Amino acid sequence: MRTYIGSHEVANAAEFEELALGFDELPAGIDRDLFRGPLTHETPEERAARLDVARDVIADLVAQGEGGDEVAAWDALYADALTRTVPFLRAARAAGRFSGTGEAA
Repeated sequence: MRTYIGSHEVANAAEFEELALGFDELPAGIDRDLFRGPLTHETPEERAARLDVARDVIADLVAQGEGGDEVAAWDALYADALTRTVPFLRAARAAGRFSGTGEAA
């Protein structure tokens, strides 16, 4: 089966994400999983540790932004926004609507 976004045939999952969501590349230095959480299950302890690190990184970016680094200020806003998102697959699994096989549950 072939997948198309507009008139472009999608070659792989990364290309699908890029075309579907409309971004060319990730911002330099920003690890989305650190801020939004991984797509796989994490224990409460892992989540607490990840969020502690994420808060420290955001605080550092905010401080750099207040020091005049405009890119760091924008990165802080982006990272902070990611902490309030849930990846689609994880949300679907939590709602019981995705079995992990590519088929709806």
